[in-house]
Amino acid sequence: MELSTTSPTTVLESKTLKQKYPEARVIVLDDNFNTFQHVANSILEIIPVMSEKRSWDLAIQVDKSGSAEVWRGNFEQAEFYHERLVSKGLTMAPIEAA
Repeated sequence: MELSTTSPTTVLESKTLKQKYPEARVIVLDDNFNTFQHVANSILEIIPVMSEKRSWDLAIQVDKSGSAEVWRGNFEQAEFYHERLVSKGLTMAPIEAA
């Protein structure tokens, strides 16, 4: 069997581009009406794999510095956690690209 050298041939490269999902940051802001306990409990309830100590540390950071990043990761998950924290009454920064 002979291959024709006059017919066009297409060669496909087997490169696969790996695209990362866009990452985002979820940031809680300080306010004058949420208590430390409410902020810590809300973070603990909504953010997965959050320890009680870490949630209290983040609540203290919010009070001292005015904000704290409570989660970073996939943009869609960030939107979900952001919405849930807003529903708890927390003051939130807009979702930021990481």
